[in-house]
Amino acid sequence: MTCAAGLDAQAHAPSQPEVRRLVMEGVTHNVDVQDLEQSISTRASSCRSFVIAPFCVFSRSPTFQDRYYLDREELARDIVRIRLYYWKRGWRDAEVDTLVEPPDGRTVTVTFKVKEGPPTIIRTLSMDYDSTLISDRTRNRLTLLHANDPLDLVRLDSMRVMFQNAMWDEGYGDAVVDTSVVVDTGQHLADVSLKFTRNHRTVVGRITITGNRRVSLNTIQNAITFHTGDIFRLSDVLESQRNLYESNLFKLAAIQVPPQPDSVKDVDIGVTEAPLHEARIGPGLNSVDFLQFQAHYTAYDLFGGARRLDADLTLGNLLARQLQGRGIFRDVVGEVGDTNATPFLQPTYSASVDFKQPDFLRPANAVSFGAFSHRTINPGVFVDRGYGGQVTFTHDVRPRAPVSVNYRYEITRVEASDVYFCVNYGVCDVPTIDALRSHLSLSPLTLTGFVDRSDQPFSPTKGYVARFDYENAAAYTGSDYRYNRVFFDIAAYDHKSGTKRVYSAHLRMGWVRAIPSGADSGVLHPRKRFYAGGANSVRGYQENMLGPRILTVDAGTLVGGAKSTGGGTCAARADAVKFCNPNSPGLANNNFFPQPLGGTSLLEGSVEYRIPLPATSLFHNFVFAMFLDGGVVGPADIHGLQAIGSSVKGKSAVTPGVGLRYMTGVGAIRVDLGFNPNAPQNLAVVTAVPDSTGRVRIVQLALPRSWVPGTTFLDHLALHFSIGEAY
Repeated sequence: MTCAAGLDAQAHAPSQPEVRRLVMEGVTHNVDVQDLEQSISTRASSCRSFVIAPFCVFSRSPTFQDRYYLDREELARDIVRIRLYYWKRGWRDAEVDTLVEPPDGRTVTVTFKVKEGPPTIIRTLSMDYDSTLISDRTRNRLTLLHANDPLDLVRLDSMRVMFQNAMWDEGYGDAVVDTSVVVDTGQHLADVSLKFTRNHRTVVGRITITGNRRVSLNTIQNAITFHTGDIFRLSDVLESQRNLYESNLFKLAAIQVPPQPDSVKDVDIGVTEAPLHEARIGPGLNSVDFLQFQAHYTAYDLFGGARRLDADLTLGNLLARQLQGRGIFRDVVGEVGDTNATPFLQPTYSASVDFKQPDFLRPANAVSFGAFSHRTINPGVFVDRGYGGQVTFTHDVRPRAPVSVNYRYEITRVEASDVYFCVNYGVCDVPTIDALRSHLSLSPLTLTGFVDRSDQPFSPTKGYVARFDYENAAAYTGSDYRYNRVFFDIAAYDHKSGTKRVYSAHLRMGWVRAIPSGADSGVLHPRKRFYAGGANSVRGYQENMLGPRILTVDAGTLVGGAKSTGGGTCAARADAVKFCNPNSPGLANNNFFPQPLGGTSLLEGSVEYRIPLPATSLFHNFVFAMFLDGGVVGPADIHGLQAIGSSVKGKSAVTPGVGLRYMTGVGAIRVDLGFNPNAPQNLAVVTAVPDSTGRVRIVQLALPRSWVPGTTFLDHLALHFSIGEAY
C-alpha cells in the first residue's frame, strides 16, 4: 500500500506543490525514524544518486531527481499511518499533527509533529508450553518481549511465529501459538499470555516436482534433504530450498505445502530453471592492487547431476607504474625503494580450473579437483609464483556448517630482496639465496571448519561467521617447506531491534611453527607467515605494515649522508659500513624503507558501529561507520643476523577510524580512514655491500634508527578504498 502511494505521489501533476523537505518533529529513539518515514506516503524530492549529485545542484530535471508532490488526501492518511505505526509498537496515545510551509507555496516543507505520550508497558508475560518440547535455552533465545517492555505487537507476532516454527522443527507442523493481550488503558499496563498447542506429529507424504526441463528429477531429489515418510521439519524445508538456490540451477525454487488437516503433508516443489552457463568479464580498482581485470566461466550442470566446472582468470597490478603514489594508490617506490620496486610494479595473475562433484557417496558429501597457476604480490614484501593442483573433500555437518579436508600440491618460487632472505631465512650468501629462489614444493594437508549463522551474505546485521584452519606440511605430504599452522577467525553482528544500526566485532588468531627438516632447513614460506595492517585488518596501518619490521637503506645513500660511530670509517665496505650512524643529520626518513617481515603468531581484534545515513537525503544508500582496530604480530623467529633477531620484536597497535560505505546489490563500496599514533620506534637497519671477493653481503648497522613514520597530522592517517565490508 505504502509503495503504491509513494509512486502516486511522484506522478501527481506539477500544479500541486512539490515537497522539498520532510521533517519528523518529536520522534525520539523509541522508534526508527527511517523506518517510520518509509511507512508513509508523503516523500521529499531527492537526487536519484550521489553519483549525479553535481547535476542535481544545477538541474531539477526528472532525469536526475525523483520529484514528489503533496497529496493532501494522502497527507491526512499519513497521520493515521503514523499513529498506527506507534500503536503497534506500544505508544497507543501518540498524537500527530501536520504543518505545510508555506501554505500556498509551489515548493513546501512538510512537518509531522508527533507527541508520543506514555507507552503501554507489559505488566506480566506468561507462557503455557510443554517443557519437554521447548527447552529453557530455546525459550530464552526466542523471547523477544519481557515484563516492563513496551507492548510491541510487531515483536509479539514475530515471537509467536518463531515459537511456532520451533515446534515445527521438532516435527509438529500443525503447531499453533495463540496470544492474548489484556490492556488496562487507564494505567497503560498490559498482561500478555501465549498458549502453545503442538497438535499431532507430522510426516512427509507425496513429493511432487514441477517446472524442470533440462535438470533431471534425480538432481533435484538429491538436493532436498527430506523424503516420503520422514518427520516433516522446518529446517529440512529451509535447507532444501537453500540447496536448490545454491546449486545455481534455478532462479526460482518454491517449496509449498497445501493446507492439509491430517498428519501426512504432501509437498509441492516448483522450480524455474536458470541458465546453465554463466560467463562474466569486468574490471576492478582498489588502492592496493591498482587496476584489475577478471574473467569467469561456470557450467552449473556439466554432464548432469549438478556437476560444476569453474574457470577463473584474474589480472592485477595493471597500470601500477603509472598510478603508484598518486591519490589513494600505494606508493610502491616509497615503500621498497626505487631499485627494488620493479617486481612489485609488474602485472600479477591468477588462473584456476575447478571441477566439483556433489552427492559424492552421500548427499551431504562433495569432492572437487582443481589446477592453478599464479603470480601474486604481498605488497612491499615478496613476489610469489606457483602452479599445481588440489583435491578437496567436503561434508556438510549442518546447514551452512561444512567441514573439509584439502590436499594442495604446489611448486612455488619466492622473489624477494637479498635482505628479505637474509633476515627471514637466515641465509645471507648470494649462492644460497639463489637456491632458495628456485622451485620448491609447498604441499600442505588442511582441515577446515566453517559455520555461517549470519542473516545476510554481504552486509550481515545479526549472527556470526566463524572459520578454523589447521595445516600440516611434512615429508609425508611431499612438501619441501614443512610446518604446522593454526588459524581462527570469527565475526559477530547484532543490531538494535527496530533499527538498522549494526554493532559488529571481529577476532583473528593464528600460530605457525616450522618443522626443522626439508629443503628449507626449517624456515617458513613467507605466505604462511602472519601479517597485519590494511583495508581488512588494522586500518590505521597500510598493507602489512603492522608487525616486525626492519629498515633498509642504499649503501651509497648511507655513506653519503652518515657519520661514523665508534671511531670507525663510514665507508661502503663490509668491514666499515656497519659503523655508519643511521641517525646522522644528513639522512632523512625517506632514505630508509621499512620492510615487513611477518610473524609466527597473530592476535587481531576490531569493533565497528555502522549507522545508515537518513533515507530521505541524497545519501540514502550510504552507511557511516566508526571503528577501533587493534592487533599484535608475534616474533618473527628470525634466523638471520643475531643482532636483528634480538632487536626486532612483535609489534602491536590500537587505531581508531571512520568510514563511509555505499551499499550496492553485491556488497559495499568502502572508504575507511584510520588514525595511527605513529609512535617512534627503534628499528634495525641493514644494507647490502660487496665484500673483498666482490660478492654482495648483508650488513646490519651497529645502531638502530629512531624511526618516526611521519611528522604532520596527515602522516598519521591511512586511507583505504575497497569493495566489501572489512569483515
